[in-house]
Amino acid sequence: MSVIAPPPDALSNSRIEAAYRDRTPGSFALHREAMSVLPSGIAHDARHMKPYGIYVERAKGPRKWDVDGNEYIDFYGGHGALLMGHGEPRIEAAVARQLAAGTHYGTCHPLEVKWAKLIQELVPCAERVRFTASGTEATLMALRLARAYSGRGKVVRFQGHFHGWHDHMAFGVNNHFDGSVTPGVLPGIGLSTVLLPPNDIEAVRHTLQTDPDIAALICEPTGASTGKIPMAPSMLRALRELTAKHDVILIFDEVVTGFRVAPGGAQEWAGVTPDMCSLAKIVAGGLPGGAVAGRRDLLDLLDHDATTANGRERINHQGTYNGNPCSAAAGAAMLEIIRDENPCARATETAQEILRGMNDILAEERVPWAVYGQHSVFHFWTNPDNKPVDPRRFDANAEPPMTFKKTDPRNAMLQKLRIAMLVNGVDLKGWRGGIVSAVHGPKEVEQTLCAWRESLRMLRTEGELA
Repeated sequence: MSVIAPPPDALSNSRIEAAYRDRTPGSFALHREAMSVLPSGIAHDARHMKPYGIYVERAKGPRKWDVDGNEYIDFYGGHGALLMGHGEPRIEAAVARQLAAGTHYGTCHPLEVKWAKLIQELVPCAERVRFTASGTEATLMALRLARAYSGRGKVVRFQGHFHGWHDHMAFGVNNHFDGSVTPGVLPGIGLSTVLLPPNDIEAVRHTLQTDPDIAALICEPTGASTGKIPMAPSMLRALRELTAKHDVILIFDEVVTGFRVAPGGAQEWAGVTPDMCSLAKIVAGGLPGGAVAGRRDLLDLLDHDATTANGRERINHQGTYNGNPCSAAAGAAMLEIIRDENPCARATETAQEILRGMNDILAEERVPWAVYGQHSVFHFWTNPDNKPVDPRRFDANAEPPMTFKKTDPRNAMLQKLRIAMLVNGVDLKGWRGGIVSAVHGPKEVEQTLCAWRESLRMLRTEGELA
């Protein structure tokens, strides 16, 4: 007998929530239906929100439309995969051609070679490439290669840095910062993972000097959650120096930053070449797909002939959708655009314009928050400790790193902010900020800033802001 889930909890009779419910009855109906088949009614943790999320039926460029016909400026961008927005004509045409030719051959095909060569051309560390079906799989494989190559067992990570949901990465992102494991993860996994404070180069130095069993160090090269806890290029240079000194393999998780920060990713921007990197999102042009790229001698552990010649046991690696022809078509088309036109710079310029405009509005509305971020991602800092702050002069690098992972006690207010922006026609990356594409233009900037001001005023009317 099926059980119908009860209606979602209301947000304290909020008029913001009431306006949202009035606009989205179709999304509410679908959410009720989804609750009977999907845990929490969702397929991805980031889509969890109260009272329920929107259900989108179409998208184009920088905008999307929900099942109720509401139009939104999209700052989620396929979780960061859509640097060229929705429905880029050249990518659509490439995928359409491949769909007509076949979706899965179960053999090698020409597009996987073209796709890999474009990655090799753009990414500094990419002497060799191996395709996966996701970013989580890419980080998992990078760690396995590092352990196999080095003969060591441990990996160094930073608190707050996200590298997918496999066992070595399933804790220390939003909680369990002490290194204890989350449910379902074997305690031994925690013992083989060294979780250090972000941006603490002395902690890294001490660990690498005193523990001879460190196989690899992995990090998000712009900082945790794509720069929510920012990391400076100087830190990357210091990590490169220390890992090289101790023969530790340096892995950049470029699942988000790859082809977004610069055509060659954060490693090009910072001028620091890791031993390996994980790629996904933009690399597949908006379709499912990922890759590990890195030094030839590391990826040779996947090579039949090289392992035989070197007398080493090969790492087996299957994957039904590795290098899928449709993903290869989209990915190759996307990477050609990045190589030839550098849309990364356009997206960054627009994001910084939005960031500055939001901070101006915060100052004008006397809200002691700040919007910060580098490149084409912006983040909200809602000042949970209520410090005196000038939004226009906020320096994220001057704050203690874990400030940005602190749970804001005004969580209900942040939920209202998210909903208010939806009511005003903007879909943010949750309540945390936004991801900007190269096709967001002046009209989107203007409308976003108007929505931001109006949403702050709605919060103030409900007594959420002084």
